[in-house]
Amino acid sequence: MKALLFFISLFFIHSALARGVYQTPESFLDNSFAGKPPKSSTVWLSKENKRVISDILQHSPRFIRVKYWQQGTKSVWILHEVGKEKLITVGVVIENSSIKRLKVLAFRESRGWEVKHEFFTRQFSGLTITPQHTLDQHIDGISGATLSVRALKKIARISLYLEQQL
Repeated sequence: MKALLFFISLFFIHSALARGVYQTPESFLDNSFAGKPPKSSTVWLSKENKRVISDILQHSPRFIRVKYWQQGTKSVWILHEVGKEKLITVGVVIENSSIKRLKVLAFRESRGWEVKHEFFTRQFSGLTITPQHTLDQHIDGISGATLSVRALKKIARISLYLEQQL
């Protein structure tokens, strides 16, 4: 009985430790721009942008504007999407219209936290978006993290789409 309680407690401790802030948005911006991030800019969503983003999200966006940071051909986006029930915060670096880096900055769900690892996020490097607003390459999923994987794919697609609108 004690062994069973021990393993159950390990599961809950591991789950609780998986949640949290892995990197602040400010730190992500500093790293992305070698310590000198530019001032933020804002994209206000037009009717067409809302329609496309609604199609990507499969629900209406909870935002009417998106902040981004741009320097030359590099732009950085920090977006949020719900995994199962709570928001996942993701930073995306786009350079020359393709993803250079995607990183989970904060994860609040009890499951699906595996998406924070580099073995998963490096799949996004070099991806672009098709004219149909899909990613141009397949992203392998993670068993037990389906909703978190979908959330990151949606964020990648929205970032690439909005970058095209600049």
